[in-house]
Amino acid sequence: MVGYAGTKETVLARLRRIEGQVRGLHRMVEQDTYCIDVLTQISAATRALEAVALNLLEEHLRHCVHDAITAGGPEAEEKITEAADAIRRLVRS
Repeated sequence: MVGYAGTKETVLARLRRIEGQVRGLHRMVEQDTYCIDVLTQISAATRALEAVALNLLEEHLRHCVHDAITAGGPEAEEKITEAADAIRRLVRS
């Protein structure tokens, strides 16, 4: 089971909202909306995606990583490395 199983509907709802924001951006560009207004909306969509990513990372740490550490063995080290790599990717973006 994935770590976000308990919040899957919330995650999906947030992604649908972000999808709507991106469609709105597309319309803004089609309608030649002022650049700064488009950039402001891009920033909002980016922050929304980052919030979803951080939520998923937290769920991963609370469930997948925690369970692996509790169980011990080589899987624990793999999950820690996997989480660290995910954090690195998020920080770089």
